[in-house]
Amino acid sequence: MFDSLAKNFLPPYGNEWVKAPNFQRLAERSVTFDKCFVGSMPCMPARRDLHTGRLNFLHRSWGPIEPFDDSMPEILKNNGVYSHLVSDHYHYWEDGGATYHNRYSSWECIRGQEGDKWKAEVAEPSIPVYAGESYRQDWINRKYTNTEATSTQARTFDKAEEFLRTNHCEDNWFLQVECFDPHPPFFVPEKYQNLYPHKYDGPHFDWPCYDKVKENETPEMIEHCRMLYAALVSMCDHSLGRILDFMDEQKMWEDTMLIVTTDHGFMLGEHNWWAFCRPPFWADVSVKPLHIWDPRCQRMGERCNELVQTHDIPSTILEFFNIPVPKDMQGKVLRDTIAKNKAVREACIFGVFGGHVNCSDGRYVYMRAPVSEANAPLYNYTLMPTHMKGFFTGEELRTAELASPFEFTKDSKVLKTKGKAFMANAHSFGNLLYDLDNDPFQVNPIDNPAEQARLICHMRRIMHENDAPEEQYARLGLTEQKFEGQV
Repeated sequence: MFDSLAKNFLPPYGNEWVKAPNFQRLAERSVTFDKCFVGSMPCMPARRDLHTGRLNFLHRSWGPIEPFDDSMPEILKNNGVYSHLVSDHYHYWEDGGATYHNRYSSWECIRGQEGDKWKAEVAEPSIPVYAGESYRQDWINRKYTNTEATSTQARTFDKAEEFLRTNHCEDNWFLQVECFDPHPPFFVPEKYQNLYPHKYDGPHFDWPCYDKVKENETPEMIEHCRMLYAALVSMCDHSLGRILDFMDEQKMWEDTMLIVTTDHGFMLGEHNWWAFCRPPFWADVSVKPLHIWDPRCQRMGERCNELVQTHDIPSTILEFFNIPVPKDMQGKVLRDTIAKNKAVREACIFGVFGGHVNCSDGRYVYMRAPVSEANAPLYNYTLMPTHMKGFFTGEELRTAELASPFEFTKDSKVLKTKGKAFMANAHSFGNLLYDLDNDPFQVNPIDNPAEQARLICHMRRIMHENDAPEEQYARLGLTEQKFEGQV
């Protein structure tokens, strides 16, 4: 699993200039999914989907695994399948992600990525651009990760290969290799930068802010950043090749499933935006790469156009090991989808806490915005009161109350606190409807009341299946009375 891997930078998805032969090699050895949508956004919410097999963005902002959550790697561990995590994704070791790694049988942490609080320097470093504590820490960390061998990516794949060499002859194991790249900062060895020669003599620029492209960010700066991102994708491609080479060497294709994906895409100037989270989740972010090799059907070099999502992966892995899927997991088992393109859903929803709730049937996508700028009511439901990098505030806890259990909380009441949208101002964008077949880059929203009404029906149904809090319907203007009037 790579982080922030944009499919439009990959040869299997039509890119003709990024040098990534191993991704093409992977496509020739697996089924390539063309309509894999995200579920909950961004990083840790996506990983909670990946553990629990259900969407969490309607109930919770960025947060840990909850005591009532099903966890796929822990279920494996408890059923005789050894599960191991190798990752440089440092959010796992912050307050808002600190309950994930102990769900595995064992885990390996690779230090030094982005703002990981790793190496210590009391004196202020000289930073070309200062934009917060993460930038300061990253500039220190770079001194210790400035060669390919010492990069966090290479060290992650070193540990992955170590696991494989030690254990590939054994049965019943699950390895999750998780690489923070090509997430920014785009700090990449010259070897890979040299693949994309371009003239640039502007300011240091390898970590765009998660915001609109600024007036002083010139086309040359945007192009420079895209070239650095492409270089990082090529480095990821090299690391992927190490896994493919090992599977070839040890003939692991005969009995080992391989899944390669990401949590979400990334925008590099598309729609005049950087990154993800703040604007609507256009397809650049919401439709992500997914490749699966299943040794049982051995289907390869083909594409699947069915609608799948992140939270289908845990159910698919449990089924592969003949372990029953828990009732609270709503993701679909993809065995027959991989083998013969069997459809598993008519529509899907996806989004970020407090942002648009988006619904797609694979052709159309409807983005439903909050009806007011106040974006209320909005509440977090949790038994783990931490945000990304700290505890809930005293104000949040003083005004908290115990709420009745949801269908998936195993009869546990949960703490209900006023919520704050995660990096979003969805109301300002309004409701949006796109035809992905005729406008794949989502440049021109359309006005089609019939399609909007149909997708609202799907949205409400799926929200109900997820036991969405009542206030989510009110926040979106989807109360029964309002809904019936629209239809």
